[in-house]
Amino acid sequence: MANKNTTHFGYQQVPVEEKAKKVAEVFHSVANKYDVMNDLMSLGIHRIWKRFTIELSGVRAGQQVLDVAGGTGDLSRSFSRLVGDKGRVILSDINSSMLEVGRDRLLDQGISDNIDYVQANAECLPFADNSFDCITIAFGLRNVTDKDAALRSLTRVLKPGGRLLVLEFSKPNNPIFSKIYDTYSFSLLPAIGKLVTGDADSYRYLAESIRMHPDQETLRKMMEDAGLTRCEYHNMTGGVVAIHMGIKP
Repeated sequence: MANKNTTHFGYQQVPVEEKAKKVAEVFHSVANKYDVMNDLMSLGIHRIWKRFTIELSGVRAGQQVLDVAGGTGDLSRSFSRLVGDKGRVILSDINSSMLEVGRDRLLDQGISDNIDYVQANAECLPFADNSFDCITIAFGLRNVTDKDAALRSLTRVLKPGGRLLVLEFSKPNNPIFSKIYDTYSFSLLPAIGKLVTGDADSYRYLAESIRMHPDQETLRKMMEDAGLTRCEYHNMTGGVVAIHMGIKP
């Protein structure tokens, strides 16, 4: 049974101080094939989920945007275009390998003038209070050791009236679909991971981490407890993924 000194790493219980290191090892292992695996795992549907996130963000020219756990830069690329010359985007990730892949990818696409890169832990972001008009964290919150601390940190650096968007795997709302999804996650996903990246264990962890993540209503309540208002969520692909949104009062 878990206690205050341990936390979950997938289905394992590990000392709290070791989780970040173990998560880092997963993403160091898969960083170079991360985008390929996203396309394979989701059959390309992750692009639709991210497009909806961009639409919900309401980001406009001249704004300041923080993309936490921004990885290979999908959202940051879109935000860079939206904020324009007078705006700023910060792509932040705790993992140096993911941040490097994201930076190289965006530079290769000619995106450099309005974007910065910061390696940071979501639980203790190194930014001033009330800094950002919009903050996103896509497929990153489930890997954070202390999710409540991360949500408080994200809320702190958001401007009053700003939006936090959390895009994350969630709980399917159809029992039959849920069983199919489980079979895919625990049988096919590690096999694909081994074939493409040579690393089945990391993708087994990713499947387990999804199951350990709070469900839609629990996460909505956690966002309220962190100080956000008007918290709501939208299920996508039958609840496999949900996007939560909250406003800083």
